[in-house]
Parts: sequence; structure tokens; C-alpha cells
Amino acid sequence: MIDGINSDRSLSIVFLASGFSALLYQIVWQRSLFAIYGINIEAVTVVVTAFMVGLGVGSLVGGAVSKDPRRPALALFGAVELAIGAFGVGSLRLFRWVGGRTLELSFGATALVTFLVVLVPTLLMGSTLPLLTAHLVRRTGNVGRSLGRLYCVNTLGSALAALAAVLALMRALGQHGVVMLAATTNFVVGATALLLASAERRRAP
Repeated sequence: MIDGINSDRSLSIVFLASGFSALLYQIVWQRSLFAIYGINIEAVTVVVTAFMVGLGVGSLVGGAVSKDPRRPALALFGAVELAIGAFGVGSLRLFRWVGGRTLELSFGATALVTFLVVLVPTLLMGSTLPLLTAHLVRRTGNVGRSLGRLYCVNTLGSALAALAAVLALMRALGQHGVVMLAATTNFVVGATALLLASAERRRAP
């Protein structure tokens, strides 16, 4: 029982950190893309839409993947976090490289490229909630409580990231430093999730 409680607390902390890093990425990536394409209603609409579509599609994909009880949802969550961190490390360089080659394109082509650039990381981010929810539901059998808790801590992590970015992080670390902080957080979260998944497999009868 104690192991189960400790595991639940660890997962809550892990997902809070996941939400923290995801919001940091969104802040920095949006600023980076706006610096490349300009700040106007069209650019803002394209960037925000790309983020929302990626998160939505990722949630659908994560939900579909997690339906199969044979798939290790917690381990998959850990692998997704590691992949997000790996993308994050090179993200600003990628955005600048893509931006330098799309400045002369039409609005429609630029919108498509922007969407494709952020699709992979946002799809991965969107898949994290259904994967971790599936893991908890398999353990507890309580869908509402599992989803509610994870959504709460993830939102709290995002709120803390927004405050920290505005009040201190952007000024102290700059865009590159904030992205590296987010990527490091992803690596820690991913490694922790994989360790928890391994420990749970060992405890399983």
C-alpha cells in the first residue's frame, strides 16, 4: 500500500514537471517563430493553431495507443518525454534553419511549414496525458480520479512555468537557456518514468 501511495505521488510530481517543461517550450517556440515570421494576426493564428492541432492529434494518438493493455503505458510515457527532450535540444536551431529557407514563400506555404515543424513535438506532448491516465486507470480502475488528478497537476505545472518564465527565467536564461532547462526536465521525467515502470514490473506477481 505504501509503495502504491509513493508511486502515485511520484507520478504526480513527474506529470507536474512535464507540464512545466511543455509550457516553457510553448512560450519560447512561439517567440522564436514570431521573430522569424513577424507578429501579426496571421502569424499568431498559424502558430497557435499549429500548437493546438498538434496537441489534439497527439491526444487522440496517445489514447488509441494506450487502449491496448499489453502496451506498457508508463514506459511509453517515459520514452515520449525523452523524445520531446531530444527535439527540444535542437529546436531553436531547427526553427532558424527552416525560417531562413521559408521567408520568401507564400503565406499558405509558410503556414504549412510552420505546422509541420511543430507537429512532431506537440503531437508527442499531447500523447502524454492519455498514456499516463491509462497507466493509472489500469492500476486503480478509477477513470475520473486518475484523469482529474493528472490534469490538475499538469495544469499546475503549466501555470508555474508561465509565472517563472515571465518573472525570472526568460530574463535570466534567455530563450536558449529556457529551452535547455525544459529539455533537461524532460530527460529527468522520462528517466524517472522508465525507472518507475521497471520497478512496477518487478513488483508484479
